[in-house]
Amino acid sequence: MELPVLYAMRSSLYSAKARSYLIKQRIDYVERPPGDPRFPADVVPQIGRWIIPVLQTADGELIQDTCDIIDYFDAEMPPERSAKPPAGVQNIVARVLEMFGSEGLMRPALHYRWNFDGLNMPFVGEDFGRGLMLQDGSSTFAFGPEIDGSKGAAARAEVSTFAADRMRALTLDFGVNPETIPEVERSYLEFLALLSAHLETTPYLLGGRPTLGDFGFIAPLYAHLSRDPEPSLIMKRDAWPVWRWVERMNSPIIDTGEYGDVPSELFANDSIPPTLVTLLEYIGREFAAEVEAHVGFIDNWLAENDEVTEGDVVGGRPYRRSLGLVTWNWHGYEISTNAIPYRLLHLQRIQEAFEAADASAQATARELLGGAGLGGLLELKARRRVVRSDNRELWGAQQQPVVVS
Repeated sequence: MELPVLYAMRSSLYSAKARSYLIKQRIDYVERPPGDPRFPADVVPQIGRWIIPVLQTADGELIQDTCDIIDYFDAEMPPERSAKPPAGVQNIVARVLEMFGSEGLMRPALHYRWNFDGLNMPFVGEDFGRGLMLQDGSSTFAFGPEIDGSKGAAARAEVSTFAADRMRALTLDFGVNPETIPEVERSYLEFLALLSAHLETTPYLLGGRPTLGDFGFIAPLYAHLSRDPEPSLIMKRDAWPVWRWVERMNSPIIDTGEYGDVPSELFANDSIPPTLVTLLEYIGREFAAEVEAHVGFIDNWLAENDEVTEGDVVGGRPYRRSLGLVTWNWHGYEISTNAIPYRLLHLQRIQEAFEAADASAQATARELLGGAGLGGLLELKARRRVVRSDNRELWGAQQQPVVVS
């Protein structure tokens, strides 16, 4: 029987999320880098853009997007192994954590990769070059200038330089600049301390097995912040429990020996422990204003582009992820970041989990998230939904917008 194929890179943030899920759920698969000639020849034309990760199922179906990949496999998982907690408070919180991990840690992830060239680039350059071009010279770079892989190390260096230059520009577009860097670093160290405190008593975010929140967090914390040399040293020195969690999230066994005998169950009674409440409060300070600003920007864009109809590709082209730059206040700094409609999908997942909960769980979740400054995640909406179809983001049905004026 053919195994699923994951087209991914070790240095890719979102690849880490999909890979970790496959590993933790003990799903046999083959991993190929995008430098494999089959990726540009067979995968990119069907997806319509160069993007990773992409999963090719055993029967040949292509699934692009970490949420869709997890949903595909998790639909067949028994409840005791599912990444999704039962309907209730933990299910809502898991999706909040997933959104923050996938979207809210971009500034430290990009800063600690691209602003420490002396220590990072010998490693990162090789990582990019060997993922984007195969060592046997069989591949030609298919994302940017034509570069012949038969040139070996010289070709890999050229590829990695091209990719690095693009990502450095993206770092600025996520609000990392000389003025904000000290606050990016202070905020990240605070995050590490709070996550370490939580992981002192639990191997995973919601108890004895990983959930969507863990898979969201592993994306930046593995690909950028534990592998790249500079942030790896910081994590090992200042946040050993986080470092061990990263190892655990890439092990097919439960890997909880230092905690003693830990049942693979979530916290009892749908509870959220105080250390996780404190982490949610940090997320509220760090991320709530950003989400509010982005939803407002996207809603205004839709109002100004009222020719958009249901089923249109978001941004007009599959590879255009941002509608522009939105300016907002982050920790006293006015910064501009990409307004990405994809984030509405995460909001919708949170709100769908809230709607699936019973009245008691809804009341508890509303109080919990409201107290953490995250109550808006249960309410915020642009005037159109975002949906995914045929591995693309499309504008969905109209709805009543809820934005912060």
